[in-house]
Amino acid sequence: MARQSFSRYLPWLATAPAAVVAWPFSAWASASFAVLFALGWIDFTQTKQAVRRNYPLTGRLRYGLEYIRPELRQYFLEDDEEKLPFSRNQRAMVYARSKMQNDKRGFGSIKDMYSSGTEWLAHSLLPVQLDPASFRIQVGESQCTQPYALSLLNISGMSFGALSPNAIQALNRGAAMGQFAHDTGEGSISVHHRQHGGDLIWQIASGYFGCRTADGRFDPERFSLQAQSPQVKMIEVKLSQGAKPGHGGVLPKAKVSAEIAEARGVPMGQDCVSPARHSAFASPLELLAFVAQLRQLSGGKPVGIKLCVGHPAEWFSLVKAMVQTQQTPDFVVVDGGEGGTGAAPIEFADHVGMPLRDGLRLVHNSLVGAGLRERIKIGASGKVISAFDMARCLALGADWCNAGRGFMFSLGCIQSRSCHTDHCPTGVATQDPVRQRAIVVTDKAERVFYFHANTLHALADLLGAAGLQSPSEISPQHLMVRNGQGQARSLASMVDTLAPGQLLSPTIGKPPLPSPFADFWEASSAQQWGLASA
Repeated sequence: MARQSFSRYLPWLATAPAAVVAWPFSAWASASFAVLFALGWIDFTQTKQAVRRNYPLTGRLRYGLEYIRPELRQYFLEDDEEKLPFSRNQRAMVYARSKMQNDKRGFGSIKDMYSSGTEWLAHSLLPVQLDPASFRIQVGESQCTQPYALSLLNISGMSFGALSPNAIQALNRGAAMGQFAHDTGEGSISVHHRQHGGDLIWQIASGYFGCRTADGRFDPERFSLQAQSPQVKMIEVKLSQGAKPGHGGVLPKAKVSAEIAEARGVPMGQDCVSPARHSAFASPLELLAFVAQLRQLSGGKPVGIKLCVGHPAEWFSLVKAMVQTQQTPDFVVVDGGEGGTGAAPIEFADHVGMPLRDGLRLVHNSLVGAGLRERIKIGASGKVISAFDMARCLALGADWCNAGRGFMFSLGCIQSRSCHTDHCPTGVATQDPVRQRAIVVTDKAERVFYFHANTLHALADLLGAAGLQSPSEISPQHLMVRNGQGQARSLASMVDTLAPGQLLSPTIGKPPLPSPFADFWEASSAQQWGLASA
């Protein structure tokens, strides 16, 4: 046992005599062995890492292999369909479409068509041809003096600060080329958003960045000044996000550069805090009044909300407030719990927030049941990357889709999952000036443009194959899903559907309300978030 215990030191101890033996032949070799011995001594005497202390020198191999494990797995071990969080096939599709390369595949599908959860589109014997240039929807037409014709695919909210200046510029230039919208994220509008003139959706979150007072509260005058810029097309009030719903954030003061401080309206030398909740409103009724105030201050532009659905009763409270006041947002963006482009606590990323498909169907059904669906457009965000992802969201009730990580891939992101470290290898999610120079704005903007254009072209092909005349015609009836028993079923048979006005009128002659409507709708209150008895 003593011999086995001592043997782990042999590789380290052997470097000492090796340095002596090598000296007459090569000073460089001798010096190299001496350095290795010194590193082993450091390992042997340090007190922070048990493996290095017990295995001097050789223990470093463990940490080195652990450091490059994501790359080893991605390049050599990962299955083409393994989604962590996006599969190699998904990433390869984005890269090909972004570079205008061949995105076709030979020799048939590599998917197991008979596994549980497999989905497919029910095609028609009477296919048609659709023009993707027509894939736009009018947002704010009933309440706004400046409604906006929005593309069916847009860039999801990603802040300057989370993304590099070059990444923001490339995204915005690509959006300008393709005439689609670029959501600013909660970090507000920076000089990099303005440089190329692409359409902006200005996201207002709990920190009120870009429109805040010195103490972090909402400033109507500063908001109006920015919101009336012709480049700003819509305003989005973020209640929560899929990556970390119900959680605020802190940008450490070391990362608050002069440009970030200017864009957000915060001082340098201090942590930039984004609270977990808004201070401008405290109830559903107050939120709707805030939305109406923003619409007026912006000069009549569409104003909506973004949320990851949490407790259904809280969303029902907001819908009830809409029914009571007849005040509505112009749009609602549903973010899924599987979404997220930046850093988030593990428990929040994995276990908090309703996944997109569930949240999207809940929001769509509640607005239909309350008789409000025709007045409010719905956007969907959360692992939307392909035309089929878009078709699924549209079938579940969305009017358009937002993509974050898909557009990051178009910039060159390789899914290293180091967004939170400031060591992004491709310059997308970093403020390191050396790393961010990897993004050449003119080149990457073209890739953003091509990814958008080719994805909408693929969507047109899909919808045309189903015999549909427009994206608004797709429904759960057009998608098939294999259930847990191996049976193929229409998606329509697997999701709840409410009739128009069903929540407001007696259900005589109608199917009973499904859960969670039956559980929480009557008990929710427009005066407070959630259950009236809570």
